[in-house]
This record gives sequence, C-alpha cells and structure tokens, in this order.
Amino acid sequence: MSGKEIMFTPVKLGAIELKNRLVMAPLTRMRAIDGDVPNPLAQTYYSQRAGAGLIITEATQISPLGKGYPATPGIYSPEQTAAWKKIVEAVHAKDGKIVAQLWHVGRISHSSLHSEQGMPEAPSAIAPAGQTYGADWQLHDYETPKAMTLDDIARLLNEFTQAANNAKAAGFDGVEIHAANGYLLDQFLQDKTNQRNDQYGGSIENRLRLLGEVIEAVAKVFSNDRIGVRLSPYGSFNDIADSDPVALFNAAIQKLNGYSLAYVHMIEPRSTSAGGNDQVNEEAPVTSEMFRAAYQGKFISAGGYDQAMGEAVLEAGLADAVAYGRWYISNPDLAERFQKNAPLNPYNRATFYGGGEVGYTDYPTL
Repeated sequence: MSGKEIMFTPVKLGAIELKNRLVMAPLTRMRAIDGDVPNPLAQTYYSQRAGAGLIITEATQISPLGKGYPATPGIYSPEQTAAWKKIVEAVHAKDGKIVAQLWHVGRISHSSLHSEQGMPEAPSAIAPAGQTYGADWQLHDYETPKAMTLDDIARLLNEFTQAANNAKAAGFDGVEIHAANGYLLDQFLQDKTNQRNDQYGGSIENRLRLLGEVIEAVAKVFSNDRIGVRLSPYGSFNDIADSDPVALFNAAIQKLNGYSLAYVHMIEPRSTSAGGNDQVNEEAPVTSEMFRAAYQGKFISAGGYDQAMGEAVLEAGLADAVAYGRWYISNPDLAERFQKNAPLNPYNRATFYGGGEVGYTDYPTL
C-alpha cells in the first residue's frame, strides 16, 4: 500500500478510532478571553478542521501557575470546562475526534501571568536564558523559578487529575500529557533543568518518576488507552537539554511501554523552533527512526512534515499517524486537499498569536 493510501486508512490509537492518519498538532494561538476561557471562535476554528483523523487541542494549562503566555486557555475552572464542552460538541457534530493537551509550563513563564500564585515553579531554581511575554504582552527577562517541594508535586498531581476530570466532563475523546518542548514535565526529565537530589532527580529512573505519576493521576479519570504522551527528544526549544538524550528517551519509551497508552507523540528535532520560524536542522537525528522500534504501541510523528514526507514516514512504518501544525492553521480542509493533491493556502505567521478571526477562522476551503 502506498503512503498516500495508508494516510487515508483508519487506525485505532488505543480506544480512539481515527478515520484517517492526519493529526492536527497542538497549536498555541493565544486567543483566550477573560478568565483564560477558550474564545467562542474556537468552536468554529476546531470544527472547521474536523476532517483530521484526530485533533489535539492547543496546549491548555491545568492551573494558573501552569500558564506561560498571555491569552492561553485553561481547563481548571467551570467556565473553561463549559467553553471546551461546546468546542468538543462542534467537532463531534462533524464526525471529528478531539483530545485535550494538558499543560504546565514550569519555568517558561512570568510572574505577571499568575501574580496571585507568585513566581513560576520548576524542578530546580534555574532561570531559562532569554525573554518571554508577560501579562502586558511585552517581553521580560525570565525569572528564577521556585524549586518545587514534595508538597508542590503532590498538588501538581491533583491538578492533573482535576484537569482530566474537567476534560472528561467536556466530552473529550482522551487527553495528551504534554511532556515536551522544555515545559514542566520535560524540565523534570532533562538534566540541564533537573538538578534535584531527591527521588525526582539524579538518575534517569528518578527523573522519569514524575511523568509516570502524572500518567497514573490522569488514569484515575481516563483509561490508559485514551491517554497520549508528547515527547521531544533532542529538542532545544525553551533552553532544554540533556547530557545523554539517547539513554534518557530510550528509558522513557521503555517506561511508557508499561502503560498501554493510546499513543506516544514525538516531535522531530529537525523542526528547530517548535513554532518560532521555519528553519530545518538537517543534522538533527531522526527520532522516529531511533525510537519507533523501541515503542510497542501506536506512534504519532510531528515536526516540519509536508505531504510527501508524511506519506513516506507512514509507508516506511516509522509512524502510525502524522501530525501537521502550520499547514492545519491555513488549510482547515487539509485532509481533503492532500487526498486531491490540491494546492495549499500559504499561512500568515503574523496572525499565529493573538487577534480574532483573521488568520484563525477565515482561511478558505476548497
């Protein structure tokens, strides 16, 4: 079977049945309204893209401290949950499947975004290099985060459980745990950011502990076959790194093999920016080749794919589904366009973050 034929055959990711193997990647758009409630426009935005086999929502913070950018939506309040319920219903009405990506940014934040809760939190009190957007939409130097105590970690696990409960109440088909891109769970995994000397730091086994506990916290609500995990081996986004990424991520895969998850979703490091630009790093290792063989379940690959590359990775058996980000922003009917080999709308990077309909719900379909 050709890669294109495979792309348009159904696949089951755990208990989630997909009509095709195109996945809409999680895409931060920074259009939430007061109270970090999803914008009503998101009902249109997501339902326009229900032709995807699976939609993964934009990263959605599990708590006020989990927020790292202005106008990103949460999933910790009743108002947020009610808004997500309308979005899920709109996607389901068009025969789509949608999972919520559960997010805590850790140190990649600024205290102005959660002034009541105080400083950002992280495994260790190490500030990232660079600057980030505060509540005023202006750039600020990163602050030194508070190192999380064991009580903080216990609270975090409860927050993940509550977020999963809210996602279930909203009707989502499952959840994806965001453990990639230098955010909190990735900060615990990688030794540049995790310099703890307790049971959550030091050895690879200890650094993997929190990820396992988060999966188990979420699994109190959703069955394991409705839980996915996103990882980004070799990624450098948000000043993240590890001294031995092959050992770390092979160990992570072996740990995840024990959970019978819906899927693992890995970002190819050739896409160097995780959204900031279109640079491709041709020297980066191909993680689907390195880690696919080690993972015993379903595997989604993401990171700078075009149609031909996506078809090739499916045909080679290096992924069960392929996630598209920027092309799903500008082509609500991307699956139909791929099926017909139709031309794609170019995307307008200036409208990726913030704003209203322009660059969000106004891209034309065939």
